[in-house]
Amino acid sequence: MVDRVNILLVADEPGKLLSHEYALAELGANLIKADSASEALEHLLRNDIAVVLLDVSIRSRNGFPLANLIRKHPRFQDVALIFLSAAPLRDSDRIKLYEGGASDYISGPIAPELLRAKVRVFADLHRKKRPA
Repeated sequence: MVDRVNILLVADEPGKLLSHEYALAELGANLIKADSASEALEHLLRNDIAVVLLDVSIRSRNGFPLANLIRKHPRFQDVALIFLSAAPLRDSDRIKLYEGGASDYISGPIAPELLRAKVRVFADLHRKKRPA
C-alpha cells in the first residue's frame, strides 16, 4: 500500500481546480483545494503537505508573494512548489519563480500526463523524507 500524501491545489477558478483534481485522481493522494492565498496558508498550517500546485495568477495576491511566504516559513522549506500558468511566462518571470523557491513550472495548456508525472516525482520524494 502506498503512503498517501497531501497535495494542495491553489487556483481561484473552480474549473482549474476541478481539472487538476481530475488529472491527479489516479495518484491516490489526498487532494486539498484552496481558492485563495489565505486559504492555502491555512491548509499548509493544518496539514503535512507534500506538493503545492500554485496558479501563477490568483486573486488578491499573485503566486509569487504566496510562494515567498511559504518558503520563509521553516516548516515549509521542503514542500515542493509547482507553478502553473495558463500561458507561457517570460524568461524573467520564470527566473523569478525559481529564485522565489519554485520546484518546477508548467505552462498551459497543461497535459494531465505531464502534471501527474511531475507531482508523482515530488510526492515520492516527500515519502522518502518522512521518518519511518
